[in-house]
Amino acid sequence: MENIKFRSDNDNEQKFAREVRKRVRSYFKDKNISIYGNFKMHLKTVIMLGAYLAPFIIILTIPLSPLAALGMVVLMGIGEAGIGMSVMHDGAHGSYSSKAWVNKLVASTMFLLGSNTINWKIQHNVNHHSFTNIFNYDTDISTISVIRLCEHAPLKKYHRYQHLYAFPLYGLMTFVRLFGEISVLLEYNRKGITKQQHADPTLEVVKLVITKVIYITLIIGLPLLLTDFAFWQILIGFFILHATAGMIMSTVFQMAHVVEGTYQPLPDEHNTIHNDWLVHQLLATSDFGRKNGLFSWYIGGLDFQIEHHLFQNVCHIHYPAIAPIIQTTAKEYGFNYNLKPTVFYALASHFRRLKELGRIEHNNKPEQHDYPVDSIQGI
Repeated sequence: MENIKFRSDNDNEQKFAREVRKRVRSYFKDKNISIYGNFKMHLKTVIMLGAYLAPFIIILTIPLSPLAALGMVVLMGIGEAGIGMSVMHDGAHGSYSSKAWVNKLVASTMFLLGSNTINWKIQHNVNHHSFTNIFNYDTDISTISVIRLCEHAPLKKYHRYQHLYAFPLYGLMTFVRLFGEISVLLEYNRKGITKQQHADPTLEVVKLVITKVIYITLIIGLPLLLTDFAFWQILIGFFILHATAGMIMSTVFQMAHVVEGTYQPLPDEHNTIHNDWLVHQLLATSDFGRKNGLFSWYIGGLDFQIEHHLFQNVCHIHYPAIAPIIQTTAKEYGFNYNLKPTVFYALASHFRRLKELGRIEHNNKPEQHDYPVDSIQGI
């Protein structure tokens, strides 16, 4: 598939892109602070890892009733989602630390979840962040046929009810990744995408298979060996663990891109979208709440999704500070800053958008918008 070209002849868009980079860059320079994580980020890492590992250790070492064990499993799922959103995510983007080896180590926490980093970087860093909300390029909105997340995807009769069945299916997110990403990696290898990421295709397959064998052995084998729970009870716990994590992560991700007011353009006949890349990210993304306290801390600032997409190399702990800068600049240059006032408002907006996408077919004509690839590194 030919890569999309991002190009804008709109002087106002180019001025906005330059100015917002300048202002965000000046913020860090004037405050004399790093764009990377600090002690707060390191403490969060310990807490999130503890939230995932501590309940598992308790299950293995302390006799528990099935109900108490179920509570521990739910806590594990919350911890797993926290690691994915608040720890691994920044490491994979290289925003956790100025040291590459630290980012690689932190991104490798994905192995604790039975997954790997190469698939995530291709699917998320490359496909999603480079081509946000563009059908057939952003795999987050293009590959789930049972749920229609894009107005340019084929409309099926059963999509009419997707606003009712989508949320339970979101709980399958980590299952799909756990059991389906080997075939995804093989497809990346076949297309040469893995090599483009400077990774050895065969080695990555071997690493992924070994990771999954070790993960399944530990997460199912240890409870079977060290506890009195029956195999069927352990399997139920395994399902609840992943359903909890999947439901949390999928729902949070959808509230940032599949809500009212986020656009989903198509490239023109020359595979070009006519917007500056930063303007595209602004228009294809939404913030929600932004004053959510503990919840915002837990989800790794993903309620500041606009800030993340414009400056993905900035650690999420800085998003609350740079959000007003971006919002003010967008307003000055006449661009919409899509902010849903609360989490529940964003959930309702996603629900309405799902309902709309399940009933309305789009004309699939390219829109006149575009973005420059060289803008992807943010500041």
